[in-house]
This record gives sequence, structure tokens and C-alpha cells, in this order.
Amino acid sequence: MKTKEIRELSREEVEKKIDGWEEELFNLRFQAKMGQLANPLQLRLVRRDIARAKTILNEKKEAATA
Repeated sequence: MKTKEIRELSREEVEKKIDGWEEELFNLRFQAKMGQLANPLQLRLVRRDIARAKTILNEKKEAATA
């Protein structure tokens, strides 16, 4: 998901996206350990999506308190 798309979401929606991505990351790591992961690049992409969303979420929280 692109940064612009994440910024358009509300704080609650971003938190739901993060939860979904963390669950997906858990499943991908499990598949990797079992040797069933077809595309290892997915791990990196999901981690980056989580980091991107958490950064935007922190920006939104700081903007709300300021």
C-alpha cells in the first residue's frame, strides 16, 4: 500500500491495517520456516508496510496532540 493511501485513512483504519499486516507477517514467517514460502520478498514488503503505517500513525497522533 502506498504512503498516500495510508495517509488518507483514519487512525482506526490504520491500526486495523497494521493488525492485518502483522498477522500476515506471522503467517509468512511460519511458511518460511516450513519451507513453503514461494516468494521471500513478501516478508520484506510486509515489514516495510507495517513500518510505514506505524510512522504515519505516530504522525497522526502527534498532530492530534499539538
